[in-house]
Amino acid sequence: MPTDTSRPAEAGGGTERMLSEPGLLSPVWAATPVVDAVSDGAWLQAMLDAEAALSRAQARLGTVPTAAAQIITEAARADRLDLVALARQGRESANPVVALVREFTAVVAARDAEAARYVHRGSTSQDILDTATVLVVRRALRLMRGDLERVTEALAVLAREHRDTLMAGRTLALHAVPTTFGLKAAGWRHLVLDAVHKLDVLDAELPVQLGGAAGTLAGYLTHAPEADPGGYAEELTEAFAAELGLSAPLVPWHVLRTPMVDAATAAAFLCGALGKIAVDVLSLARTEVGEVHEPAPSGRGASSAMPHKRNPVLATALRSAALQAPQLAATVLGCLPSEDERSAGAWHAEWEPLRGVLRLAGGSAHQAVELVSHLSVEPERMRDNTGITGGQMVSERIAAVLAPLLGKARARDLLNEASVRSARTGEPLEAVLRRDERASAALADARLTDLFEPGAYTGAAGPLTDRALSRALPPADGKP
Repeated sequence: MPTDTSRPAEAGGGTERMLSEPGLLSPVWAATPVVDAVSDGAWLQAMLDAEAALSRAQARLGTVPTAAAQIITEAARADRLDLVALARQGRESANPVVALVREFTAVVAARDAEAARYVHRGSTSQDILDTATVLVVRRALRLMRGDLERVTEALAVLAREHRDTLMAGRTLALHAVPTTFGLKAAGWRHLVLDAVHKLDVLDAELPVQLGGAAGTLAGYLTHAPEADPGGYAEELTEAFAAELGLSAPLVPWHVLRTPMVDAATAAAFLCGALGKIAVDVLSLARTEVGEVHEPAPSGRGASSAMPHKRNPVLATALRSAALQAPQLAATVLGCLPSEDERSAGAWHAEWEPLRGVLRLAGGSAHQAVELVSHLSVEPERMRDNTGITGGQMVSERIAAVLAPLLGKARARDLLNEASVRSARTGEPLEAVLRRDERASAALADARLTDLFEPGAYTGAAGPLTDRALSRALPPADGKP
């Protein structure tokens, strides 16, 4: 693939435009496998794959010579075309297919002039580009799917190992009631499995596009004048889909953009699911919390100004993707009201946002593997942190015990006063309550020796973890 290796211009002359995009400002996807999967070169090859598959499908039905389809297929290699030149020529038609067909036809003609007659026969730009986009989406989501499998496996290990590891449950940023780290990890896994499900449904339903200039397949039917229009349209669509391993839509979707919206929203959901893990890791990794730590090989997370810092860069990258992805998906969703039988602008506006959200999702999935596979968990710090509020974390339980003995309103007032005093003086809540005559007598009657023990008030955290882990990762139908 041609790339621009030009050096910066002389001082005062500006900088020549870089034609490659290595991801300098996008550390979440830079140097991850998704970059190649959704590159311009990948899209070019996908368009050529669509052209070749279309010729083979027409050959199946006898409207293109089999020998011509074979020559077209053999010539359909991206390295035989000038990617940069095609991109520039695409400005003249507002899409890359017109220039592609012209240049690809010339490549085929150089091999066999007769075969060149059958390139793009009866087709239209949107059939080729939409089908190519579906191929790119499929290849990208299968990369994500493979990474998510590893993420779910690592999270299952964390959940099992820490099924009963006590930690503070936090609501609205403050200590609430005790929970376990195993349940938290199991919840992360459950969300990732939701993302896997969305990818699998999408993969199974991704359709080819075949409609011709305005969704009637008239251009294709011109070359099959004796055929029944309805039967030929169905057979050609099914043959085209079979050649590419995609589904055959009931009707052309030129302006029925469900597949593109589904792809964008599934990718955005994936980013959000991994973003949930990221924000939890960022919160738990705070210096004053210190309950988990990111893997930090030499040089990872270094600060340019503060030598002591090892920044949580993996979680930071995942969170950045989760914050960007919804807006990109919303742009694709906003293109759903496409006018007439082909939109002027709405179709074109999908391409870069869709690629952007695929990059973010693929990069996030890839980096999440390392984050969860090598996450350091600090059980002792977690347990210690449950005690920093002096027993107030179990006030819900104490209230439930005291209410039948003192009355619900009185018990709540008593606990509110005691909690305020405990927070102000630093005394444990138990000590404050036992100095109160009303509470002391009631607590003596309760005869619960572990009433103030956080570890005795984790509810069904263990069984819920087991239940979450019973949800299996579904087998992947697609091939990577």
